[in-house]
Amino acid sequence: MTAPAVLTAVDGGVMTVTMNRQEVLNALNPAMLDGLRGALAAAKADDAVRAVVLTGAGRGFCAGADLGSDAMRTGRTDVSQGLREHYHPIVLAMRQLPKPIVAAVNGSAAGAGMSLALACDVVLAGESASFLQAFSKIGLVPDCGSTWFLPRIVGDVRARALMLMAEKIPARDALQFGLVWKVVADDALAAEAAGCAARLAAMPTRALDLIKQALTQSAANGLGEQLEVEALLQGQAFRTEDFREGVAAFVAKRPPRFVGR
Repeated sequence: MTAPAVLTAVDGGVMTVTMNRQEVLNALNPAMLDGLRGALAAAKADDAVRAVVLTGAGRGFCAGADLGSDAMRTGRTDVSQGLREHYHPIVLAMRQLPKPIVAAVNGSAAGAGMSLALACDVVLAGESASFLQAFSKIGLVPDCGSTWFLPRIVGDVRARALMLMAEKIPARDALQFGLVWKVVADDALAAEAAGCAARLAAMPTRALDLIKQALTQSAANGLGEQLEVEALLQGQAFRTEDFREGVAAFVAKRPPRFVGR
């Protein structure tokens, strides 16, 4: 029996989503795209899930689109429509997920695989991890949000060089560029990601969702508009159970017990 292209496991409020095509460094094919979309939908629907870890099985995080498929090799595919139907919904679902996503980047994150890492909320990398905007190497344009994410993360000068030159960026350089939050030893990556996600899962989930919304909207807003966004979202946060618990815990000088509502 063929192993599932995407594995999921839930433990202590954290769903771990593992891309599982080790033989091709977790290159994205229809089965994996469907699996990722299903996993994100399940994480959104399950109130017991309050944080997500995204990682890759084996030696790599994700090598990008599977260029070895017949459709890709022969050019017999509508790539634009394929992006719209299969890739875009995943990137949007990640950014719109009302729960934080931690990327645990093991090995290579290339092409669309790098885009998936950048779509996460917190990016952790093992020491041997690397990031590559591989598109220009094969005559393609960066996609899956890379042309939106990269200039905002690393600035225009670095974004242009990363995309045009298509040079592999080691984890330590990625940290310097601001592409990742932390770099840890390879053998400590899974535990670091699990601990980070567990910490987020114990935090006020609704507030984290509202923070994600505020950051997304800030990309298109001027200061005055964003101040109004903050006011509206703060009003929602003010009415949550977790805000009341946070204040009560602060007054009582005890650790808060957030429930995610």
